[in-house]
Amino acid sequence: MIAEYDKTDHFNDECGVFGVFDHPEAANLTYLGLYAQQHRGQESAGIVSTDGKDFNTHRGLGLVADVFKKSEIKELIGRHSIGHVRYSTAGDSGLRNCQPFCYEYAHGGIAMCHNGNIVNAPELRDDLEKKGSIFQSTSDTEVLIHLVARSQGSTMKQRLAEAVNQLSGGFSLLVLVEKRLVGVRDCNGIRPLVLGQLDGSWVLASETCAFDLIGATFVRDVEPGEMVVIDADGLESLHPFKRTEGKFCVFEYVYFARPDSTLEGVNVYEARYKIGMELANESPVDADLVIPVPDSGVPPAMGFAEVSGIPFQMGLIRNHYVGRTFIEPKQSIRNFGVKLKLNPNRDLIKGKRVILVDDSIVRGTTSRKIVEMVRAAGATEIHMRISSPPTKHSCFYGVNTPNESELMANQMDLDEMCRAIGADSLAFVSFDGMYKAVGKPQGLHCDACFSGNYPVPIEGQRSPQLSLLHFHSRPRD
Repeated sequence: MIAEYDKTDHFNDECGVFGVFDHPEAANLTYLGLYAQQHRGQESAGIVSTDGKDFNTHRGLGLVADVFKKSEIKELIGRHSIGHVRYSTAGDSGLRNCQPFCYEYAHGGIAMCHNGNIVNAPELRDDLEKKGSIFQSTSDTEVLIHLVARSQGSTMKQRLAEAVNQLSGGFSLLVLVEKRLVGVRDCNGIRPLVLGQLDGSWVLASETCAFDLIGATFVRDVEPGEMVVIDADGLESLHPFKRTEGKFCVFEYVYFARPDSTLEGVNVYEARYKIGMELANESPVDADLVIPVPDSGVPPAMGFAEVSGIPFQMGLIRNHYVGRTFIEPKQSIRNFGVKLKLNPNRDLIKGKRVILVDDSIVRGTTSRKIVEMVRAAGATEIHMRISSPPTKHSCFYGVNTPNESELMANQMDLDEMCRAIGADSLAFVSFDGMYKAVGKPQGLHCDACFSGNYPVPIEGQRSPQLSLLHFHSRPRD
């Protein structure tokens, strides 16, 4: 029997975007930019390029290295390019939802991709369908393409601004037309978008780690509510949308972003390390070892170990080669799914009191299985420490999270959670500790998954999933 690896007990990564304007190796650079951001989405990848006249595209299901070979890159002709990696959703995950989307309309060719979620997309789509629009996908990105096509604006900038002004949600957007590359960030700046330069060419990405791989220089973050328009004359910065002080997703620092990225002026690794330090100050415990749950638990565990003086050890070894499917044994193996990814170092753990450091607890099933594994490996005490506040609410801004009724912290208090996962003690970092580590005040971030304070209204939203349509069976591509 073949089964898919269970990711349902963790926040699934969101999407990643990359774009480059006026470079002879545009498609190859986009491939590398997506490769660096593979952690943001492993379901599909796509690239669109243009030579200023014709558009070329290749999209596919799977990892970047599997979707693109030398022959495909060679066919992506042109000095301008955008690309996208998509994460797994609980909705429609077929080829037709692979981005970037590429269309011809009254004003020429247009390609588009985005990271995030347009929360009013269902209402916009219903209205567009009543007016005769026909959709080829279930992605909210296609809604924006229809709005641009229907706009009466006289210029591309006006059409795009008019369309984006109708959207509500958290998103970063790349648009490629024949002779322009445009980057747009929602007015709250919930999702990241960074600007850089390489050999005189402008590049855009979700994270700065993409610039490091290709040797580009980071210039700045695209501002909340900003539209950057790049053409032969250079870069133009516009603010056609409502301006706010910004509500950047704080969970980017806790889990989503790569630790070597710097977003909104904060190095992700440093933030995670300092969160661990705060966690040790807030919730100390007598123990023999500090053990991270790889990979996102490593920096906070190191910070915890530094403050506590308790030795840091890699007591859980991660298998980095777990694919999307595996052959499940006919006979039941206890905690098989978790064991496929993590294995305890028995000789290190046996007879020890251990502190397990992880980034979050979602449903709690994985935490319970990890505790059971470590206990079976001979640990005498297990103290779980979490480098984020309790996750009590769903995300509606581009992160695939369960409904609130499935979130352990929404249904249980701390003692109940501790008993449910089988730990000897359990503690989460406080809001104050998390923001002290990040180095910015709480009001400048979206922390709705912890606090329930949504910066963009979500009335009427029944599910946090990105997919606009939910099928009883998998749709054909």
